Amino acid sequence: MVLSPCTLTLISHKIKARLKNMTISEKIFALLEQKELSQKEFSEKTEISQSTISDWKRKRTNPSSDKILKICEVLQVSPYELLAEDDSVSSEITADHNIVLNKNEIILLENYRNFSSRQKERLLGYLEALRES
Repeated sequence: MVLSPCTLTLISHKIKARLKNMTISEKIFALLEQKELSQKEFSEKTEISQSTISDWKRKRTNPSSDKILKICEVLQVSPYELLAEDDSVSSEITADHNIVLNKNEIILLENYRNFSSRQKERLLGYLEALRES
């Protein structure tokens, strides 16, 4: 699947428009819906308990700061996009980062994002060894 830079920009703008003026927890649930990720799957990938995630929704509370980086990694957004009250910062950061990926690059990237920290370290070590050979 190859997306043109125009398509990627359009998707990016639609997501940003939807996330603008939302609380952090509202943004998380909007991104979960957009990515078709269940709370259970999100819980497993972030290693945050389902009850904590449910509390964010029921009580409209936000995640603790120590969870933000893992949440961003799983949801594939930058901390700026998740935490900014408007999209002015994220627009500046993402405006020139539109790239086209071929099928193999998409597969590699999607798999990497789903790896555990240990698996990522092993893969990076393997890549380093390949570069040296």
